[in-house]
Amino acid sequence: MIDEREVISEKAVLIGIISQQQDEIQSTEYLDELEFLTLTAGGVAVKRFVQKMEKPNPKTFLGIGKLEEVSNYIEANNIGTAIFDDELSPAQIRNIEKVLDCKILDRTNLILDIFAQRAQTSSAKTQVELAQCQYLLPRLTRLWTHLDKQKGGIGMRGPGETEIETDRRIIRDKIVLLKKKLQTIDKQMGVQRKNRGKMVRVALVGYTNVGKSTLMNVISKSEVFAENKLFATLDTTVRKVVIKNIPFLLTDTVGFIRKLPTQLVESFKSTLDEVREADLLLHVVDISHPNFEDHIASVNTILADIKCADKPTLMVFNKIDAYSHETIDEDDLVTEREKKHYTLQDWEKTWMNDYEVESIFISALNKDNLEDFKEKAYEEIKKIHIQRFPYNDFLYYEYKEEE
Repeated sequence: MIDEREVISEKAVLIGIISQQQDEIQSTEYLDELEFLTLTAGGVAVKRFVQKMEKPNPKTFLGIGKLEEVSNYIEANNIGTAIFDDELSPAQIRNIEKVLDCKILDRTNLILDIFAQRAQTSSAKTQVELAQCQYLLPRLTRLWTHLDKQKGGIGMRGPGETEIETDRRIIRDKIVLLKKKLQTIDKQMGVQRKNRGKMVRVALVGYTNVGKSTLMNVISKSEVFAENKLFATLDTTVRKVVIKNIPFLLTDTVGFIRKLPTQLVESFKSTLDEVREADLLLHVVDISHPNFEDHIASVNTILADIKCADKPTLMVFNKIDAYSHETIDEDDLVTEREKKHYTLQDWEKTWMNDYEVESIFISALNKDNLEDFKEKAYEEIKKIHIQRFPYNDFLYYEYKEEE
């Protein structure tokens, strides 16, 4: 018999700031995202603490008074975790731990934890482990505070390693081993990419939780894991797809996020190689999200970082079934019309009507406008196919009946 165990979510408080770099609206958006990340990691956000300040306190991130307020709340409500919206320095973590008697996490640590949960393949596990080791190395001091200063006296003199130095050496050796392992995996993946033949390569890119895997399942008729959680997809999946008379390879990649940890961009280079080697990018956007324009900007920034900004791109605005807009009463002469009042038709007439970058509005879940999407994708893939194979290499000739 298997014992039934009740899964208890870890209670956490979320902590952010309003500074010169991010105003109140942005701070709220980031904390909303942090709450979703906490939920994905298996926790539940109980309360938020926000402080207005010019810049984060270099010693304790928050002001001492605010930190005391957080400490009192944690003690009174038996909270086990405090999650900060920005990456904390090792010194900040040490100083905060002196005030807050609980587990301290920052945004980077939380994302790494979710990645560790989601990793399935050897490649993804190695990449996550490398990112975790690189993140952990400068923060080891707090894990060995009882061994930072060894006592002197008989038998303790002379050259020797303290426990913290031993641990740092072990972590550094592990980073070297993981990097060598990743190089081997990169070579294997490079060989796999070469063996895929001459077909056009298409990559799905976009913010996390915009419906890339759902779209992949609909187009390729496969069963890639898809869930309404952040970073549901971590392992790169490639499927052969045929639209009309052109076969091509479709790749589902890891989703991007604002404030993406630098360790992850570094360690996930082999995964991002799939994006680099793609001939066409399908940039999927969740149009039902109120901040989808910020998401587009974040994805474009990361694409520029990995030198993929100039690739041919088709903008795919997904989740039109979940889109809703605010309305203004006819007799309301005071309220100004803003973007939150735009209908889908209004959005289509804005910058999305730019003919340099093709765009299409769909619902992958309900299969709305899917045929139009396939037609547009086919036209874009056909352009690349004809350039690559000028003497034609289609599965069959396309015949059109004259009217």
